[in-house]
Parts: sequence; C-alpha cells; structure tokens
Amino acid sequence: MITNLTKAKLNAGESVYGCFFRTPDPTLAEFMGYLGWDFLILDAEHGSLEPNRAEDMVRALELRRVTPLVRVTTNQPHVLLRFLDAGAQGVHVPWVNTPDDAERALQAIKYQPRGMRGLAGVRPATFARQLSLKEYVARANEETLTVLQLESGEAIDNLNDILAVSDIDVLFLGRTDLSHSLGYAGDTSHPEVEAVVARAVEQITASDVALGVVVPTVEEAQLWRRRGARYIATTLEAVVGASSEAWLAGARA
Repeated sequence: MITNLTKAKLNAGESVYGCFFRTPDPTLAEFMGYLGWDFLILDAEHGSLEPNRAEDMVRALELRRVTPLVRVTTNQPHVLLRFLDAGAQGVHVPWVNTPDDAERALQAIKYQPRGMRGLAGVRPATFARQLSLKEYVARANEETLTVLQLESGEAIDNLNDILAVSDIDVLFLGRTDLSHSLGYAGDTSHPEVEAVVARAVEQITASDVALGVVVPTVEEAQLWRRRGARYIATTLEAVVGASSEAWLAGARA
C-alpha cells in the first residue's frame, strides 16, 4: 500500500498544496502529476467523475507520488466505499453540518475498530497479494486522509462538537456555500460571512485538525497560510485561466 505523503506532511506540521480537478481524464491527471502538487482532488461532486474513471486517474497520479483524493457527491457509505476501493487515498466529504454527520463519514471511511467500511481485496489492498487483509486494514486506517467540508452556518455553530469527533485530518471551509447559507450567496467578503469564517478559523487552528481552504490566487494562498491554513487548494480553472491570460498579454504586448 502506498504511503500517503500529504497526510505525512500534515502530521509533521507542514503545509500542503493541491488542486481541484473536475475533468475525468487520466492523461491530463498524469500531466498534472508532473507539476509539483502535493495532492489532486478529483471532483465527483461538481464534475462527472465515476469510480471506474477515478481508478485510472488514481493510477496516473500514483506514478508521480501525488496524493489522489476524491470529493464525493454525498456522505453515504456506498458512495465513499466505491471511490476508496478505486484507490483514492482520502476523501472530501461535503456538507458536514453536525457531529453525527462527521461520525457517519468516519464510520464509512475507516475499517474496524474505528469504523465499518466494507472490506474486500481490492486494488488498494494489492488484491490481497502483497498484503494480508489484516495488514491492509491497519495500513488503510493509518493512511487514509479524512477531509470534512464545513459549508453552512449550522456547521460552524456545531464546530466544537465536530472537533470532538476523532480521526478528522482536515476541516475544510467551503466559503462559497457558507456565504449562500448565510444569505449572501457568492459574497465571501461580506462582513457577516467573514465574522463567521473568522470564528471557525480560530476554533480550528486552536485544535490538532488542519484548516483547509480553496483560493483562486497565490496572494490568497499566502494570506490563508498566515491565517493558519495548512491544507491549501486552488482549482484547475484558476491556474489555467491566470496563466493563459498572462501568456496572451505578454505575447500581444
């Protein structure tokens, strides 16, 4: 079983950098693997990715030792299971609003004794060839990265109780949906939204759980690192859009 280098860096107190990637194409994923990202988030929530395609994209990223993660569509055991069995080294779970939501995710992500994920000799288990299932269960529980997304005012109100749930690696602030839930859709800089975000940042950074965010620019990445975020993502659209505009402006100057 492959070591989760992103989780190892987080456990060592380091910051990690990744990219949301919604295009279900293994060749493009392989190319992205050469660019230096710590992790790529294969987006099944806001993309068309299915488990069989995710499996090929995971293989492509494993070639470059980039951590393959999947943002799933919903917090349901059968959904989480299929992407994890495809080889994802961790998952983003959307819309975690309560400690019960968080615990339900952990039960689906982890094997016994922590959880109740269904067990089979699938590809991350080396098809039961190089690892026994007993060895695989222990390794998988150690290596799998759990990222829970906080995307509503309810989630922030319940944050202390969510933080009390064991084995969460990253709490990820979904500020766009948070602004929507607070009545300011898309206005993440609104003072009321920022006040709720600031409260969440204070609680998360005071804990052992890493703070995660998505940002469009290098400047915002630096800002959020100063605010205490250690799991920092952007999007393929933001990176390609900015670099394309800069290239064209320079070429046409």
